[in-house]
Amino acid sequence: MTGATGQLGKALLNKLKGSDNKVRITSRRKPEGIEDFKWIYSDLLSGEGIDEAVKDAEVIIHAATSPVKNSRSIEVSGFEMLLSKLHHIKHFIYPSIVGIEEIPLNYYKLKFEAEELLKNSSIPYSIVRATQFHGFVEHLLMSNPLLKRYVIPGSMKFQSVDVGEFANHLIDLIDSGPQGRADDFGGPEIMTLREMTELKIKINNETNKVLSMPLPGKLFKSFFDGKNTNFTQKSGRITFEEYLRNKKVTK
Repeated sequence: MTGATGQLGKALLNKLKGSDNKVRITSRRKPEGIEDFKWIYSDLLSGEGIDEAVKDAEVIIHAATSPVKNSRSIEVSGFEMLLSKLHHIKHFIYPSIVGIEEIPLNYYKLKFEAEELLKNSSIPYSIVRATQFHGFVEHLLMSNPLLKRYVIPGSMKFQSVDVGEFANHLIDLIDSGPQGRADDFGGPEIMTLREMTELKIKINNETNKVLSMPLPGKLFKSFFDGKNTNFTQKSGRITFEEYLRNKKVTK
């Protein structure tokens, strides 16, 4: 498994503890609490450690990603280099994002480019697109109120999903074998960002208000139109409300 220190990587590690599979993890930084796993240093930017990390592996879950820094080098160039070393792999599992070919974000364009690289390789694969994780939506768009107000593009739509549920789904695919482009994995409900923010205020008993401001451009419109959702694939069960309540309990 690559990307052991990211949000999805941590969820995968948690779910893989006690697994019957022999698990090897690789990343640039050594994660904490990995006594159950063998860790190998590797770097998709330089290629260092990749050969050792993938040696004799049968299945790879590729959770490594970099949406902000060195994105093209990690998502495309480094990914292409990684694929060139995987002729022995029986199953390559690639987590991706719903709607990436229709949403004008550079990171999404790179993910789509990586999907095409994998499709055009000789490696048996499963590409599994998920909707945005609950925590991603909360932390990115409603974590820092300004003057007691959450200033948000409130009509944007999300079908957020629990990262642990998606991690379980990816692990289940290990035994299912290569699926090609698998079904999307979406959250249980589609909500506007305003609805999600008001729910957070209610559950946390906040005094903050919501100031909804529409944004111009194709990017905002793609989220307003729900290009990041798939209402036919409501695979997750944990709602955004349950995520917030569980988070409140564990604080």
